Parts: sequence; structure tokens; C-alpha cells
Amino acid sequence: MNPRPRLTRSIPFWLLVAGSLASVGVGSYVLTNNIGTMVTTLTDGTATGVEVYAGQVWGVLGAILIGAGLIGLALALTLGALRAFAPAPAVEVVEAAAWDEPVEAEAPVAPVAEAPTAQTTVVETAADSEVDEPAVTR
Repeated sequence: MNPRPRLTRSIPFWLLVAGSLASVGVGSYVLTNNIGTMVTTLTDGTATGVEVYAGQVWGVLGAILIGAGLIGLALALTLGALRAFAPAPAVEVVEAAAWDEPVEAEAPVAPVAEAPTAQTTVVETAADSEVDEPAVTR
């Protein structure tokens, strides 16, 4: 039994993989869209300064996003390989819990009668003995 969680169940690992794939996808879209626009406008002679110079910056940004995504995917692959070589920690044997032990029957406990308080005293006289309720004086 391995006490460590599996790498495939690790949320940060999957966030790294998903973020890297998203970075590669967005970078590819930005790069191809802007380079395509630059090529089209330069070949037909309708290119403006915004399309040419801003298109180059967007192309560089797309390439940076692709590179960052590829580095993230390489890190995820490396993390998976290193996880396979990491030794598993020793499993500590723990004794059975107290609730797993059988319970012995105990003798029933008699209810404890409450003692009268110092402020209240019960006085019973011969005349009051016929009445069910005792007289209380304070």
C-alpha cells in the first residue's frame, strides 16, 4: 500500500499540464494569425505600419507563449519521471483503535439523589403528613 497520493490525482500537476497546453494553443493562434495577416498584406501591397510593426510584436508574444507552454509540458514530464523514482516512505503500523475493542457489560449505576440546599429546608409536621406535598420554609 502506497500512502502517497498518485500523481494522476494531483490537482497542481493537472493544472500545470492544462495551463501549458492552453499556453501552447493561445501562442500558436496568436503567432499564426498575426504572421498570416502580415504575409497577406505584404504580398498584396496593402500593408500598413500597424500591421507590419505591431504584427511583429504579436508574433514574438505568440512565440513566447508557445515556448512557455513547452517548458511547462517538459516540467510535467520530468515531474512524472522523478515521481516514479522517489522512494515510498515507510508505513507505520498503528494499533487497533479503542472503538474496535469489545465492550464489557457494566453494572447499572443508580441515580444520585440531590441533597437539599442550604437555603431551602423541608419541614414536615404531623398535620402536614396527610398532604402529599411537604411544606417549604425559607
